Amino acid sequence: MRLKLIHCQVFTREVEHVVSGSAHTVDLESIPMGLHSLGVEMRPHLQERIDAADSAGYDAILLGYALCGRGTEGLRAGCTQLILPRAHDCIGVLMGSRHRYASYFQDHPGVYYRSPGWVEFQTPDLKLQPAFPAQKNPMGEQTTLEEFIAKYGEDNGRFLYEQFSSFRRHYSGLTYISTGIASDEACRTRARAEAEKEGWAFEEVPGSLTLIERLVNGPWDAADFLVVAPGAQIRATLDDGIVEAV
Repeated sequence: MRLKLIHCQVFTREVEHVVSGSAHTVDLESIPMGLHSLGVEMRPHLQERIDAADSAGYDAILLGYALCGRGTEGLRAGCTQLILPRAHDCIGVLMGSRHRYASYFQDHPGVYYRSPGWVEFQTPDLKLQPAFPAQKNPMGEQTTLEEFIAKYGEDNGRFLYEQFSSFRRHYSGLTYISTGIASDEACRTRARAEAEKEGWAFEEVPGSLTLIERLVNGPWDAADFLVVAPGAQIRATLDDGIVEAV
């Protein structure tokens, strides 16, 4: 099959690894991680890329995304079917299933997550690249006090920095999801250093490429994937299926 895979940058190394061994022809398009900062407003940017690929004669357009804060809700298939993994976010995908993530989260509610992609592609300020419009809130989670002051002035900058960074104090740990790719060791070291800097407990859990492998190679069984037929669109659900096609 000839496939198009539009994916979040966080999956870059895992996707490259899986595609290199696939029997299918897979054209890749990576989207900067900062797109998530737009929330539901990420939708038109993804739809634009889906529409651009729709006339290229692919057998399917694969989305390397999850529901992502409902950022993929409303995406519509044109003439080509869309395939989406059933997961709330990238953590569920990297852990291999939404069920495994839910079980882990239940026992570890106050942790940050990192993976090779999160570590490698995260910048001090997760601004979108120039290909995207300016964000309503251009400051990412790692923006420094100096950047806030430079942008908003001394008093306002200090106040906003405190507001944007205060949520980090509610976390008690950092969990690194190891996916076994080439950059794993270096990224693990950086994640551990981040945990030590914040005074968080560090834990490593094995990730799984299962969902990414099946997204690329199939089969797209209904239990773990949503197949959006031509003309249908994605809608979020309140049940374990997470998404449905309407």
